[in-house]
Amino acid sequence: MESPSLLRRLGAFVRTEWRHLTTINPSTRRWQMPLAAALACGLPLAVGAGFGRLDYGLISSLGGLAFLYLPNTPLNHRMVWMMACGFGMSASYAVGAIGHFMPVLMVWMLSFVAIVVTMVCRFYRVGPPGSLFFVMAASIAAYTPGTVEEIPLKVGLLTMGVLLAALIGFFYSLYILRLQPAEPVAPLPPPTFDFVVFDAVVIGVFVGLALAIALALQLPRPYWVPVSCLAVIQGVTLRAVWNRQLHRVLGTALGMLLAWAILMLPLTPWSVSLLVVILAFIIESTVVRHYGFAVVFITPLTILLAEAATLGHAVPAELIQSRFIDTVLGCLVGLVGGICLHSPRFRTVVGEPLRRLLVQRTSR
Repeated sequence: MESPSLLRRLGAFVRTEWRHLTTINPSTRRWQMPLAAALACGLPLAVGAGFGRLDYGLISSLGGLAFLYLPNTPLNHRMVWMMACGFGMSASYAVGAIGHFMPVLMVWMLSFVAIVVTMVCRFYRVGPPGSLFFVMAASIAAYTPGTVEEIPLKVGLLTMGVLLAALIGFFYSLYILRLQPAEPVAPLPPPTFDFVVFDAVVIGVFVGLALAIALALQLPRPYWVPVSCLAVIQGVTLRAVWNRQLHRVLGTALGMLLAWAILMLPLTPWSVSLLVVILAFIIESTVVRHYGFAVVFITPLTILLAEAATLGHAVPAELIQSRFIDTVLGCLVGLVGGICLHSPRFRTVVGEPLRRLLVQRTSR
């Protein structure tokens, strides 16, 4: 009697997971938005290739990710919003670049960035990708080699990428607002301690924990572990956290094959910039429909953005293996963090002491 019952439950579980894994979401996103986002990421690489400094173009292309925070609001609001997000990315990158020279404080630094940007994003109800790209900018900056004197240059390069993204966003907005009306600016709901403060602290702690585990395991590229952790833990429900980590692991596994094929090509700075444009266009066209399918293309894109300047000096198989291990480890930590974040008992046991502690600190 127990065996058939167990098999039925297992079958129901598999069918449920398969349904969630293969669900295609509807989307009203026009093709012009993925094209503009692809140009914001790819044009800095083309400029860098033209000047023979692909490493500079890679830093600016990170700033181009600020375009993805462009809301569907009136022009005046969306440009102020985008520039504010761009400033946040520049500040996060600057903190990460400084943290590169203080490795003892690296975990604390990344946790601090994750907590602060998550608080701000939740207070102002910043939609997807939320705090992800802020933490990614800080994490990549923290593990980019260089000297102290190069910090202003690197921050300036990223800021130039932000400004280019803002310019593209401005002309894109002028065009797209003629095709579809802007959405009204929704009033911000009253912030709550649990949503803004407690969640941000828990997320920041697990992002720091992910980096600490990566450092303890002496992974060669530990910066991607906390990024993968944050991508998973940001799910609004435990079901969303589970779906996201499943999509990310399976999508990354398939993306490894695509990344391996790309890395086996005779890549040049110009071909790298073209590939980034193509991959970014595909990702932004599909991510709102199916996250797992988009991750297949996110994997080679992130490898190109993070490693393109050293592709000729690294073995492709090592890069791919390292990225997969980083992703799986980050997803596991993010899943544990998501379980804690959505556990009523955990919120009671940890949330109340945290609230009393902060109230005592701020009331002095």
